[in-house]
Amino acid sequence: MNSANGAAVVVGVDGSEPSRRAVRLAAQEAARRQRPLRVVHGFIWPLLRVPVSAPAGAPPGGGLRHQAEELVAAAVAEAGSAAPGLRVSGEIIDGEAAAVLLGESPAATMIVLGDRGLGGFASLVVGSVAIQVASYADCPVLVARGTARPTGPVVVGVDGSTLSRAAVDFAAEEAALRDTRLHTVHAYTHPASAGPGDMQPLVYEESELRGEEDRVLADSLTGLAERRPDVPVTRAVVHARPAAALVEASREAQLLVVGRRGRGELTGLLLGSVSQAVLHRADCPVAVVRAPD
Repeated sequence: MNSANGAAVVVGVDGSEPSRRAVRLAAQEAARRQRPLRVVHGFIWPLLRVPVSAPAGAPPGGGLRHQAEELVAAAVAEAGSAAPGLRVSGEIIDGEAAAVLLGESPAATMIVLGDRGLGGFASLVVGSVAIQVASYADCPVLVARGTARPTGPVVVGVDGSTLSRAAVDFAAEEAALRDTRLHTVHAYTHPASAGPGDMQPLVYEESELRGEEDRVLADSLTGLAERRPDVPVTRAVVHARPAAALVEASREAQLLVVGRRGRGELTGLLLGSVSQAVLHRADCPVAVVRAPD
């Protein structure tokens, strides 16, 4: 799975249009990082004891296994078209899609997948495979959704947690690879009311509170200019719900980066409420970054 150029970018495919978009996005990402691309298809039918070979007397090329081979070959070809010269390999692995991709994650640079796959319910904006992989993968997960833009900033959500600092570093790397600016967004809803349901204290000083939130963002960016002097950084401190602020910023972005779980989330929730919300609503591809070890 590793190569002379390092661990591969892995993309999950199932033949759906979202997975085709994921292949194109993964090919571009692998090319930027000078990594090979590994196309993987989780082949669940053997686990369900469904015959996968063509029955006796059937025309050549029949059977579920052959269909899987064809969709992987098509994905490999599409990746090669999206990034000529990229080293691409493909493999069919017996197992359920999310389990197969999670099995790939310890050795992968990144996992890329579509927001929905074949057989997804129309009411689910983001499929269960994307949610499971983003929640548990041992590497960053890039979900192809919204509009793939060649221009615009990389946007990252910052909440002052250790995890958001990891997200900032990943986003800065992406901005450098894409030769664009990094736009950092810190949103807060307290103590002033941002809408119905928000608590409002009896007394507060807005300028002092804004100063505190400015410091949260500044602290999260400490040392970034020294680590990434080539990346222009812009900052926004917004009085709004974090998910809403990030979704709004995604409308002009190439990429939106969030941490897997933010400050104040319950420890049992690996994929926090903000991360889940932007996966469902963002208008550009979303990268979910795991907590550092």
